[in-house]
Amino acid sequence: MPSIKRFEELRVWQESRVVCQLIRDYVKRSDFAKDFSLKDQIKRSSGSCMDNIAEGFAREGNKEFRQFLAISKGSMAETRSQLYRAFDYGYIDEEEMNDSVKKCDDCLLYT
Repeated sequence: MPSIKRFEELRVWQESRVVCQLIRDYVKRSDFAKDFSLKDQIKRSSGSCMDNIAEGFAREGNKEFRQFLAISKGSMAETRSQLYRAFDYGYIDEEEMNDSVKKCDDCLLYT
């Protein structure tokens, strides 16, 4: 089995990137874009997922990497919670919320 040399090869990072891109698309919408607090918070938490995976991988130690994966999981949970708020506020519809929450949950399968 080939060893992974770059964090970009990690499936969990790739899936986190997909979630981050979805969030970016959502927050461009008129009503969502005007909610500066939620928009900034959900962008930060979804970005934090990707970034913590990359940082943990770069530390080159399994113990530290596991710690950063745990932090990333927390950020993904925060993103999921914010997706529910976006739905409750009418910024995304139910199908988008369910699809996005599933994508967040799928990321956790790779940690």
